[in-house]
Amino acid sequence: MTLRTLDSLGSLEGKRVIVRCDLNVPLRDGVITDDGRVRASLPTLNALINAGARVIVCSHLGRPDGAPDPQYSLEPVAQRLSELLGKPVAFARDTVGESAHDAVESLEDGGVVVIENLRFNPGETAKDDVTRQAFAAQLAELGDALVSDGFGVVHRKQASVYELAELLPSSAGLLIAAELDVLDRLTETPERPYAVVLGGSKVSDKLGVISHLLPRVDRILVGGGMLFTFLKAQGHPVAASLLEEDQLDTVRGYLAEAEQRGVEIVLPTDVVVAASFSADAAHEIAAADSIEATAFGASGIGLDIGPETAARFAEVIRSSKTVFWNGPMGVFEFPAFAAGTKTVAQALTEVDGLSVVGGGDSAAAVRQLGFDDDQFGHISTGGGASLEFLEGKKLPGLEVLGWA
Repeated sequence: MTLRTLDSLGSLEGKRVIVRCDLNVPLRDGVITDDGRVRASLPTLNALINAGARVIVCSHLGRPDGAPDPQYSLEPVAQRLSELLGKPVAFARDTVGESAHDAVESLEDGGVVVIENLRFNPGETAKDDVTRQAFAAQLAELGDALVSDGFGVVHRKQASVYELAELLPSSAGLLIAAELDVLDRLTETPERPYAVVLGGSKVSDKLGVISHLLPRVDRILVGGGMLFTFLKAQGHPVAASLLEEDQLDTVRGYLAEAEQRGVEIVLPTDVVVAASFSADAAHEIAAADSIEATAFGASGIGLDIGPETAARFAEVIRSSKTVFWNGPMGVFEFPAFAAGTKTVAQALTEVDGLSVVGGGDSAAAVRQLGFDDDQFGHISTGGGASLEFLEGKKLPGLEVLGWA
């Protein structure tokens, strides 16, 4: 089976089309601090507007635990969407109630409304199939068709992602199609040399990705908090740095498998070690195999890859034809420990081939550090979903759209 695309829905003029986006943007005091996911939804929304559809945008935001919570309202998102589309966007103050129905009834061809946060209704994320189906049936009353375009949630069996797609004629939007094209190239047809850069805090979050990609890649570069579990697995002390003791044997197994397959695991040779986990902590550079040999001794905390490592990572990245990066190299939120992440990001912009920035913290990092989205081959909108795809898992939100 192949993924159903917009063309499969036929003429959409005058039809009410529900678009399940992923508009789960970061907010601070009601202000969007990164509108990347909103901008990523624009191609599909503009295509529907131009087709004369009556567009009903729905999404979740945060984790409001199944009840209305003003801090998670989608109203700021609706306002930003209006600015980006260059046209009025209505806002309904509920999901399937009177406000939503009235707003949909008022839509004209090419009009857009955003309904309130789906997770204000407990049926959206209910573990019980019947409860999710009941909420999906209420959502279905608002539309004639569904376009699923929230790649960040396709790994979840939620009412608006799965059950609603069974109730209405449904297809993937342009964002999901683009994400799948890139992920397929990463797993099935990568141009070589192929390098994967993994960071973030925990090895356990990346185990499936490492296992699935080991037979497919040429090099794996390891940074972030997870690097210390690799160093410890090789017998090096890591002071008070983040460590997953229960993953040491698993990591040793991956190191052995990589050697057997001829895959190079590129580990840091130097680390930025700090006195404490804080933005203004005293810090110094230490060799990766002697992290405790700093002024901080056994209490030192590794918070970034060192400059020698960053330069080596950048060299490997620039010499590759395909690069996938997921997870920052250090605590990039603190300027003193952002250099490794910034160097890796800069190198990705210089790849003569396909460079892919994984979603979540990686996408947030490149924007916070001053890079533009179009400097990279692709910035994924789905951190967890991308990782599960790269692990080889089946994703229910894709299967229901015909992807197999």
